[in-house]
Amino acid sequence: MSFVVDVNRVSDTVAKGANQYGRSSTSSQDEKIYEKLKKAAQDGDIGRLYGLIGEDPNILCHFDKVQFCETPLHTAAERGKTHFAMELMILRPSLASKLNVSGFSPMHLALQNNHIRMVKGFMAIDSSLVSIKGRGGATPLHHVAQTGDAELLGELLFACPSSIEDLTIKFETAVHIAVKNQQLMAFKVLLGWIKRVNKEEILDMKDEDGNTVYHIAASINQTEIMKILGRIVKVRAKNLDGKTAMDILQAHQSPCFPEARTILHSVKERLLFRSTTTLAGYLKQNLSLIERRNNILGLSNLSLTREKSVLTSDRRDAILVVAILIATATYQTGLSPPGGFTQGDKGAGKMVMWYADAYLFVCLNGFAFLSSMLVIIVLIIGLPMWKLVYASVAALGIALLASYITILPDRNSLVGTISRPLIVLAIPFFIGIMLFSTFMVYIVHTRRRHRVDFHASCFNISETTHPGYLFLFCGVCIWIVKFYMSHE
Repeated sequence: MSFVVDVNRVSDTVAKGANQYGRSSTSSQDEKIYEKLKKAAQDGDIGRLYGLIGEDPNILCHFDKVQFCETPLHTAAERGKTHFAMELMILRPSLASKLNVSGFSPMHLALQNNHIRMVKGFMAIDSSLVSIKGRGGATPLHHVAQTGDAELLGELLFACPSSIEDLTIKFETAVHIAVKNQQLMAFKVLLGWIKRVNKEEILDMKDEDGNTVYHIAASINQTEIMKILGRIVKVRAKNLDGKTAMDILQAHQSPCFPEARTILHSVKERLLFRSTTTLAGYLKQNLSLIERRNNILGLSNLSLTREKSVLTSDRRDAILVVAILIATATYQTGLSPPGGFTQGDKGAGKMVMWYADAYLFVCLNGFAFLSSMLVIIVLIIGLPMWKLVYASVAALGIALLASYITILPDRNSLVGTISRPLIVLAIPFFIGIMLFSTFMVYIVHTRRRHRVDFHASCFNISETTHPGYLFLFCGVCIWIVKFYMSHE
């Protein structure tokens, strides 16, 4: 993509266009006033500008009548006359969005001529100019991504966050352009912004040839970029030629590619058991349990409008409130059972209830507690910090188990001998089943979506969940159960 333009070319289109819309084509006075305006823009003479406005108050309005023209703001942007350009921006803001006959806006011209102070002035007055598309669909953000000015790139992103999603006529994002031009610092700035605004799906977007950023990095041996992207993007995505980044790299058998081949070889080993699927292939599959949950809650599995998100959030919140109230009530009842505790030296701290009633109470109360906790688990899975909530659920269940074991009345009979170990085993068992099943359902769901070769946000999984967390938890539960059994 080329942003080069002949900066010495200044069109007379405006004067001709103004004549066409009612001004006399033979008026030498009109031609002179536009020449004077052009000269004032070249010199940055603000006083002369207001003098010309005094002669013709509508002099700046005539430029709006022509779709493509060289305005005084274009001229000032080329010459670096910052104060003159800012004055024009205030007087006639529409001039900043006009394209000249070469397809460039004033902000494009300021960037091409490295007038950074003027670019920042444009952003301060109208931040939407960062997204204005010029020749080839290129925005100022695309231009800065190509030149690699990391500081200015960050300021442009903050001024207009939506500009990160803009595409050129070749369907290239600013990230494509930065990588293609080997601008490593610009790439890191863009990547940091994408992570912070949670738009990682941009990294999987494809250009007109179906190449993602990872394909481009592989084709030009950008090993550092490949290392960074290895665990973020879909490394097995295919371009329009049906090639993955590995295929592109293997096509270069030159010895100058050994490091990149090593990177992709490790990626291939890590993803050997996976395969990509198309969007159509994904849509043909049956709904996962997570998607069925979303349907029950009224959540959309693929997209979510702002209005619908409010309604579904209220529905989820209502269910969560009820589940939390039940969990709180049952937990408190477990700590303070009906009838209280036995006083005195013998059997102190035990439930005063008859042992059969006590065991029935513990079973029903424990069932209500675990059921409410299961509802909470199902609703919060996938939300921020959900793993910490999982750990809290496990800890709360074990704490309730300890309470039950402490307050259950002693009974030197066969029933009592069998009942206590069953309770000790049952609660950790059911907690483990709840966490294991929901955890595995979530893992299967996220991995199935991550294999879809499509750049939509719902198919981008920024958080990878490893089953090792669950096995660690199961080990802790088993150790706790063995500890209690050894003290029975």
